[in-house]
Amino acid sequence: MRVGGPGRRERVLDPVERLSEVLFGLIMVLSFTCSISAASAGQEEVRAVVVGAIGCNLAWGIVDAVMYLLALLLERGRSLSIGRAVRASPDPEHGRRLLAQALPEPLDQLFEGPALESARAKLTALPALPKRPHLGKRDWLGALGVFLLVFLSTFPVVIPFLVFSPLHHAMRISNGVAIVMLYLAGHLLGRHAGLRPVRTGLTMVAIGIVLVGITIALGG
Repeated sequence: MRVGGPGRRERVLDPVERLSEVLFGLIMVLSFTCSISAASAGQEEVRAVVVGAIGCNLAWGIVDAVMYLLALLLERGRSLSIGRAVRASPDPEHGRRLLAQALPEPLDQLFEGPALESARAKLTALPALPKRPHLGKRDWLGALGVFLLVFLSTFPVVIPFLVFSPLHHAMRISNGVAIVMLYLAGHLLGRHAGLRPVRTGLTMVAIGIVLVGITIALGG
């Protein structure tokens, strides 16, 4: 998640965050559409499933957006707490240790004494730290992006049920669209992570199918 200051120019959501939200939305909607029985479902049942899928992703889009904002606040609160502890430490070595402990792996192994001391000195020289973490415009835009990605990923999968008939034909188109979307998301994630895109895409399709099966089996 992006926690930088307002002067930074990176995207509101990075590629992993965007694709992860799409995958989450896909798995949620597939847990609904895959529960439709082509042999016994009537038009009313199909409509109920489609409405349920849209409502589910609407609700989870809101929940995920709120959790995104909460995670930002918690992360920034922790950063402020560490910053105050470093500034309050009378021992420079103790301040450097606090900074080193706050670094995620493997960055904690890359920064040594001079780099940590430079960071500690700059932090200590700051006029003041904010009293509490806060959210800015970019954060709210990020939350909106999270919501839209989860919610809008519903429609490519459910639209075939509203447009095509008979039901088994709509199911094939819907499943085909979902598989393509799962593959593309995995392919792009693989490229972003430096992995083999084709293999990552196929793996994501397999993982999505397994997760949907588990969700349906557990009554999701």
